[in-house]
Amino acid sequence: MAKSNIAIELTDVDKHFGAVHANDKVSLSVKTGTIHGIVGENGAGKSTLMSILYGFYQSDSGQIKVFDKEFRATSSKQSIEAGIGMVHQHFMFVENFTVLENVILGSEGGALISESLDKARIELTRL
Repeated sequence: MAKSNIAIELTDVDKHFGAVHANDKVSLSVKTGTIHGIVGENGAGKSTLMSILYGFYQSDSGQIKVFDKEFRATSSKQSIEAGIGMVHQHFMFVENFTVLENVILGSEGGALISESLDKARIELTRL
């Protein structure tokens, strides 16, 4: 059986907030190595969908797979461990930190934070 090149697959994802149906059977496939933009009007459900993928919200129904494995994040830490990151539309920086320190802080739970701060600095400088 050939290995799938689908990194993230959402199928029929639903999310309600009371009477508001923020996501209505949303399906999306993202191939490995590709970049996508999700566009739409205010209130269309873009942020809600990404928040489900990132573990901020739970979907009411539907299926999410990451590299062909069932995935249901209950925290952003789980998403980061699965290789899913999120840049918020309203940045949450620590004012007294350098850009590098903010990036390292934002990678908490990821590969950079598990290394020493010096190794992380070297890697980020290289990038």
